[in-house]
Amino acid sequence: MGILYVVPTPIGNLEDITMRALRILREADFILAEDTRTSSKLLKHFDIQVPAYSHHKFNEHKTVGSLAERIRNCEHHVALISDAGTPAISDPGFLLVRECVHNGVDVQCLPGATAFVPALVSSALPSDKFVFEGFLPQKKGRQTRLNALKDEERTIVFYESPYRVLKTLTQLKEVFGEERQAAAVREISKLHEECVRGTLAELVAHFTANEPRGEFVLIVGGAQE
Repeated sequence: MGILYVVPTPIGNLEDITMRALRILREADFILAEDTRTSSKLLKHFDIQVPAYSHHKFNEHKTVGSLAERIRNCEHHVALISDAGTPAISDPGFLLVRECVHNGVDVQCLPGATAFVPALVSSALPSDKFVFEGFLPQKKGRQTRLNALKDEERTIVFYESPYRVLKTLTQLKEVFGEERQAAAVREISKLHEECVRGTLAELVAHFTANEPRGEFVLIVGGAQE
């Protein structure tokens, strides 16, 4: 019976991949990748010559059943990767993991890169207790979710794209209050990595004056901070 390995990949610097991850990828029967075009750069860099197939949010609902059966019957193991970071953390992967477990397939997740941990630590906000929200709803339910989080006492972690980060920070300021402490961390593990710390009002002012670029992790202090 095969094994499904969930393999984190670098979110920036390619040196962040682990030796174990490289071995698992090289020994896999095949690799499931969020975007084979993106993953091909990583695989080529490390000379990993294993077949890779697409497994993304647009097809995973339809394919998890057949994939779980295929993994169950494979000779060795299958590796699941996303474009960057750990699969199933705001990326495709959860449905396949669940289906494999339901079908008796052993699932092992390797430790490795994920964006919110270094962002949380570098924010200098309390990290002993926190909640991970990932991406807020883009339209329906967005305001309701923000209102529900207003009185959350733990540090809150969000993911956001550069195209919506100013809008999100502005909404957070309006709902949570302009004096709430926060940090915006972008381009983690890349050449232009940056952590901007301050109140929500200060972050709004900063990114009004400086165009947001790169993928963001927003860290917001709890209501009692």
